[in-house]
Amino acid sequence: PEKYEVLVRRYQERLQRFALGMVGDRDAAADLVQESLVKAYTSLYACRNPSRFGSWVHQIVRNACRDFLKNVRRAHEPLEDHPGLVSAIPGPAAELDRGEARRTLRGALAALPDEHREAFLLKHLEGYSYPEIAEMVRASVSAVKMRVHRSREMLRSKLESRAGRGSDVTIAPARSSSQ
Repeated sequence: PEKYEVLVRRYQERLQRFALGMVGDRDAAADLVQESLVKAYTSLYACRNPSRFGSWVHQIVRNACRDFLKNVRRAHEPLEDHPGLVSAIPGPAAELDRGEARRTLRGALAALPDEHREAFLLKHLEGYSYPEIAEMVRASVSAVKMRVHRSREMLRSKLESRAGRGSDVTIAPARSSSQ
Protein backbone atom coordinates (compact mmCIF):
# COMPACT_ATOMS: atom_id res chain seq x y z
CA PRO A 1 0.00 0.00 0.00
CA GLU A 2 2.82 2.47 0.76
CA LYS A 3 4.50 1.72 -2.57
CA TYR A 4 1.15 2.14 -4.30
CA GLU A 5 0.76 5.59 -2.74
CA VAL A 6 4.17 6.57 -4.07
CA LEU A 7 3.14 5.37 -7.53
CA VAL A 8 -0.08 7.39 -7.38
CA ARG A 9 1.62 10.57 -6.16
CA ARG A 10 4.28 10.39 -8.82
CA TYR A 11 2.18 9.61 -11.91
CA GLN A 12 -1.51 10.29 -11.30
CA GLU A 13 -1.70 13.96 -12.26
CA ARG A 14 0.20 13.57 -15.52
CA LEU A 15 -1.74 10.43 -16.48
CA GLN A 16 -5.06 12.08 -15.70
CA ARG A 17 -4.25 15.05 -17.95
CA PHE A 18 -3.43 12.64 -20.76
CA ALA A 19 -6.51 10.47 -20.16
CA LEU A 20 -8.75 13.55 -20.06
CA GLY A 21 -7.31 14.69 -23.36
CA MET A 22 -7.97 11.29 -24.87
CA VAL A 23 -11.46 10.51 -23.57
CA GLY A 24 -12.83 13.98 -22.80
CA ASP A 25 -14.64 13.02 -19.61
CA ARG A 26 -13.14 13.88 -16.20
CA ASP A 27 -14.83 11.05 -14.31
CA ALA A 28 -14.00 8.46 -16.95
CA ALA A 29 -10.39 9.69 -17.11
CA ALA A 30 -10.04 9.46 -13.32
CA ASP A 31 -11.51 5.94 -13.33
CA LEU A 32 -9.28 4.80 -16.18
CA VAL A 33 -6.16 6.15 -14.49
CA GLN A 34 -7.09 4.60 -11.15
CA GLU A 35 -7.74 1.21 -12.77
CA SER A 36 -4.49 1.50 -14.73
CA LEU A 37 -2.44 2.34 -11.65
CA VAL A 38 -3.89 -0.66 -9.82
CA LYS A 39 -3.09 -2.82 -12.83
CA ALA A 40 0.46 -1.44 -12.97
CA TYR A 41 0.98 -2.06 -9.26
CA THR A 42 -0.33 -5.62 -9.41
CA SER A 43 1.68 -6.32 -12.56
CA LEU A 44 5.02 -4.77 -11.62
CA TYR A 45 6.73 -8.04 -12.55
CA ALA A 46 5.70 -7.44 -16.17
CA CYS A 47 7.69 -4.20 -16.41
CA ARG A 48 10.80 -5.42 -18.19
CA ASN A 49 12.81 -2.23 -17.80
CA PRO A 50 12.30 -0.45 -14.45
CA SER A 51 14.09 2.66 -15.73
CA ARG A 52 11.25 3.00 -18.26
CA PHE A 53 8.46 2.53 -15.72
CA GLY A 54 6.86 5.88 -16.65
CA SER A 55 6.55 4.86 -20.29
CA TRP A 56 5.23 1.45 -19.31
CA VAL A 57 2.49 2.80 -17.03
CA HIS A 58 1.61 5.36 -19.69
CA GLN A 59 1.07 2.51 -22.18
CA ILE A 60 -1.34 0.89 -19.73
CA VAL A 61 -3.35 4.14 -19.51
CA ARG A 62 -3.16 4.61 -23.28
CA ASN A 63 -4.58 1.13 -23.87
CA ALA A 64 -7.31 1.70 -21.29
CA CYS A 65 -8.29 4.95 -23.04
CA ARG A 66 -8.38 3.27 -26.43
CA ASP A 67 -10.53 0.44 -25.08
CA PHE A 68 -12.85 2.99 -23.47
CA LEU A 69 -13.20 4.93 -26.72
CA LYS A 70 -13.90 1.74 -28.68
CA ASN A 71 -16.60 0.71 -26.24
CA VAL A 72 -18.26 4.05 -25.66
CA ARG A 73 -18.21 5.58 -29.15
CA ARG A 74 -19.33 8.99 -28.00
CA ALA A 75 -18.29 12.57 -28.63
CA HIS A 76 -15.03 13.61 -26.97
CA GLU A 77 -14.34 16.85 -25.11
CA PRO A 78 -10.57 16.83 -24.56
CA LEU A 79 -8.51 19.44 -22.77
CA GLU A 80 -10.80 21.22 -20.36
CA ASP A 81 -8.27 23.59 -18.86
CA HIS A 82 -5.20 23.95 -21.06
CA PRO A 83 -5.40 27.40 -22.64
CA GLY A 84 -1.64 27.49 -23.31
CA LEU A 85 -1.99 25.33 -26.41
CA VAL A 86 -3.61 28.09 -28.44
CA SER A 87 -1.42 31.15 -28.16
CA ALA A 88 -3.34 33.36 -30.55
CA ILE A 89 -6.48 33.37 -32.60
CA PRO A 90 -6.33 36.84 -34.18
CA GLY A 91 -8.79 38.30 -36.62
CA PRO A 92 -12.53 37.88 -36.01
CA ALA A 93 -11.85 35.28 -33.33
CA ALA A 94 -9.75 37.70 -31.28
CA GLU A 95 -12.94 38.84 -29.60
CA LEU A 96 -13.68 35.34 -28.32
CA ASP A 97 -13.33 34.96 -24.59
CA ARG A 98 -11.00 32.32 -23.19
CA GLY A 99 -13.84 29.90 -22.53
CA GLU A 100 -15.03 30.00 -26.11
CA ALA A 101 -11.46 29.62 -27.40
CA ARG A 102 -11.06 26.53 -25.19
CA ARG A 103 -14.33 25.05 -26.45
CA THR A 104 -13.18 25.67 -30.00
CA LEU A 105 -9.86 23.95 -29.29
CA ARG A 106 -11.61 21.01 -27.58
CA GLY A 107 -13.83 20.54 -30.61
CA ALA A 108 -10.88 20.70 -33.00
CA LEU A 109 -8.88 18.21 -30.90
CA ALA A 110 -11.85 15.86 -30.61
CA ALA A 111 -12.08 15.79 -34.40
CA LEU A 112 -8.49 14.53 -34.78
CA PRO A 113 -7.93 10.80 -35.33
CA ASP A 114 -6.99 9.09 -32.04
CA GLU A 115 -3.35 8.45 -33.07
CA HIS A 116 -2.84 12.09 -34.05
CA ARG A 117 -4.54 13.50 -30.95
CA GLU A 118 -2.48 11.17 -28.75
CA ALA A 119 0.83 12.21 -30.38
CA PHE A 120 -0.09 15.90 -30.15
CA LEU A 121 -1.06 15.65 -26.47
CA LEU A 122 2.06 13.68 -25.53
CA LYS A 123 4.32 16.16 -27.32
CA HIS A 124 2.72 19.50 -26.52
CA LEU A 125 0.78 18.91 -23.33
CA GLU A 126 2.98 16.36 -21.57
CA GLY A 127 6.32 17.48 -23.05
CA TYR A 128 7.66 14.06 -24.04
CA SER A 129 10.43 13.86 -26.64
CA TYR A 130 9.79 12.21 -30.00
CA PRO A 131 11.84 9.11 -29.08
CA GLU A 132 9.90 8.75 -25.80
CA ILE A 133 6.59 9.02 -27.62
CA ALA A 134 7.73 6.52 -30.24
CA GLU A 135 8.50 4.01 -27.51
CA MET A 136 5.12 4.59 -25.81
CA VAL A 137 3.01 4.24 -28.93
CA ARG A 138 5.24 1.61 -30.51
CA ALA A 139 5.90 3.55 -33.70
CA SER A 140 9.01 4.92 -35.36
CA VAL A 141 10.29 8.37 -34.45
CA SER A 142 9.58 9.57 -37.99
CA ALA A 143 5.99 8.29 -37.78
CA VAL A 144 5.50 10.17 -34.49
CA LYS A 145 6.97 13.36 -35.96
CA MET A 146 4.59 13.04 -38.91
CA ARG A 147 1.58 12.50 -36.61
CA VAL A 148 2.46 15.59 -34.58
CA HIS A 149 3.03 17.64 -37.73
CA ARG A 150 -0.24 16.50 -39.29
CA SER A 151 -2.03 17.17 -36.00
CA ARG A 152 -0.77 20.75 -36.01
CA GLU A 153 -1.85 21.19 -39.61
CA MET A 154 -5.30 19.69 -38.99
CA LEU A 155 -5.78 21.81 -35.87
CA ARG A 156 -4.66 24.96 -37.66
CA SER A 157 -7.07 24.25 -40.50
CA LYS A 158 -9.99 23.49 -38.18
CA LEU A 159 -9.33 26.52 -35.99
CA GLU A 160 -8.93 28.82 -38.98
CA SER A 161 -12.21 27.62 -40.46
CA ARG A 162 -13.97 28.18 -37.12
CA ALA A 163 -12.30 31.55 -36.52
CA GLY A 164 -12.96 32.77 -40.05
CA ARG A 165 -10.99 32.71 -43.27
CA GLY A 166 -7.84 34.77 -43.30
CA SER A 167 -7.20 34.31 -39.58
CA ASP A 168 -3.69 33.49 -38.57
CA VAL A 169 -3.93 30.69 -36.02
CA THR A 170 -0.80 29.74 -34.09
CA ILE A 171 -0.62 26.39 -32.36
CA ALA A 172 1.80 26.95 -29.49
CA PRO A 173 3.33 24.10 -27.52
CA ALA A 174 3.02 24.14 -23.75
CA ARG A 175 6.70 23.14 -23.63
CA SER A 176 9.60 23.18 -26.05
CA SER A 177 8.99 21.08 -29.16
CA SER A 178 12.59 20.95 -30.34
CA GLN A 179 13.01 17.22 -29.61
